[in-house]
Amino acid sequence: MSVSPGEPVPDFTATATGDTTLTLADLKGTQVVVYFYPKASTPGCTTEGGDFRDRKEAFDAANTVILGVSRDGLRAQENFKAKQGFNFPLISDKDESLCRLFDVIKLKKLYGKEHLGIERSSFLIDADGKLALEWRGVKVKGHAQEVLGAAQALHAG
Repeated sequence: MSVSPGEPVPDFTATATGDTTLTLADLKGTQVVVYFYPKASTPGCTTEGGDFRDRKEAFDAANTVILGVSRDGLRAQENFKAKQGFNFPLISDKDESLCRLFDVIKLKKLYGKEHLGIERSSFLIDADGKLALEWRGVKVKGHAQEVLGAAQALHAG
């Protein structure tokens, strides 16, 4: 089951960096960007996270929280966040519950071998908890800026 734009996003609880537990219900009244990346500390994921980090002030001004999600364990997420100076929580989704909710686990090919992995994707949830926009099969370059523009437009009404 996955969420489609215009539909309410079911409440979820997730383990995040900083020894925190996040629930979507606690974020009601703010917009939320949930971006999924394949693996912590890899080049594309580092660049993408850095692009979101560098725009955090603008996301804050647009009443928007950023959440990064991968299947990495909490220790890997903590190390990734500390090393890159990320100023937003990273979620460890080892059980793939969020990945399944947003339907981001896809069959991928690496060196000719197929495996299941996260398709780089982002989702913008409005302040009422409805999915406003989704980006699937994301290319890193320019993506965080595009998401920021959408968040600003949504916030402006």
